[in-house]
Formats: sequence, structure tokens, C-alpha cells
Amino acid sequence: MEGTNPVNKKLVAALSGGATLVLALTGCGGGDDDGDKKVESWAEKVCGGMQPQLKKIRDANAAIQGGADEPDSKKLQQTDSQAFQQISDAYRALGKSVKDAGAPPVDDGEKAQTEALEGLNARSRAYEDLKTAVDKLDTKDKSKFAKGLNGIAEELNKLCKNSDDAFKRLQEGEVGEAMAKQKGCQRPSGGAPAPSLDVNAPAAEGS
Repeated sequence: MEGTNPVNKKLVAALSGGATLVLALTGCGGGDDDGDKKVESWAEKVCGGMQPQLKKIRDANAAIQGGADEPDSKKLQQTDSQAFQQISDAYRALGKSVKDAGAPPVDDGEKAQTEALEGLNARSRAYEDLKTAVDKLDTKDKSKFAKGLNGIAEELNKLCKNSDDAFKRLQEGEVGEAMAKQKGCQRPSGGAPAPSLDVNAPAAEGS
């Protein structure tokens, strides 16, 4: 028990230290309502299914954070395994939304879509790998379990620090402005202008 809790808190620290997915939307911009309706239509497709997936990621992160003081290695393993699978599935679904919407109708839209897809799918695979690693941990030996959990915390830390630059490319210029107008790409609690949607932060926080 003694060796597990501090390491488990390290896992939680890795989660809270970096954004798993940040949609840095620039908010409502002004003026050109005569602009390209195709861009708005594309943004609507992408953002339409986004909130349920972001909620899944938030809920999974909350489950990991909620187990920070869990002394039972087996329960902790199950919690983390389920959470990593849930996050992996959510990223895969986000990637499908981007794929199904097609390339945004702007210059280099196809390249931006491809890079975003690669980034989201890579993240999905990375969390799948974390789930596999957690499942393999020896829960009967506290020190081995703590050591294995420490390695997973290190991997998670690297993953969280690696921001979604490719996905952010989809949010530049007029595409970003169109996405910022969509409810699905805004923080659910609303209220703050130019919201930044961070799945690791409580809804009241901005970034």
C-alpha cells in the first residue's frame, strides 16, 4: 500500500499537468457573415458529435483522479484500464468525425485534415497501449505494481505534454472561426467568451 499511493498520485499529476485535448477556439470573430457557408457546414459536421466524446474523456480522467488514494491494486488497475480504453475510444470517435466531415473547404484543407486524423488516431493508439500496460501489471506484488504504475505515469506525462498541434491546424483562420460558433466545439457551461475547451479542467476554468 505504501508504495502505491504516491505513484498513483503521480499518475493524477500527469493528467492534470497537461491538456489531453485542447480546442483553442478563437471565439466569435466579426463581420463576414457573407463568408463561405461551406466552411460553416463543415464545422457543423465536425463539432456535432464532439461534446459526447469530450465528456467521455473528462469522465475517464475524473475516474483516474478519483482513484488517487485507492489502496487496492486490483481495483486501481481496473479503474485505470477502463479509463484508458474510454479515452482511446473517444479519440478514435473524434478522428471518425474529422474523417466523415471530409477536408475543410480551405487552402491546404486536405493536408490539415490528414494531419489531424493522424494525430487523433495516434492518441487513440497511445491510450490503448497504456491500457495494455496497466492490464499486464502484477497486482499481487505491491512493489512491482508501484514500479509498473510509475512507468505508466511517465508515459502519460509525455503524452499529455505533447499537445495536439495537428488538430489545432483545423482551427486556424476561417475554419477556426466557424468551429468557434458551433455549440459542440464550445465549453458546455458557456458564459466565457473565446472559450478554450480543456478536457482536463473543470468547466469553470479557462485556458
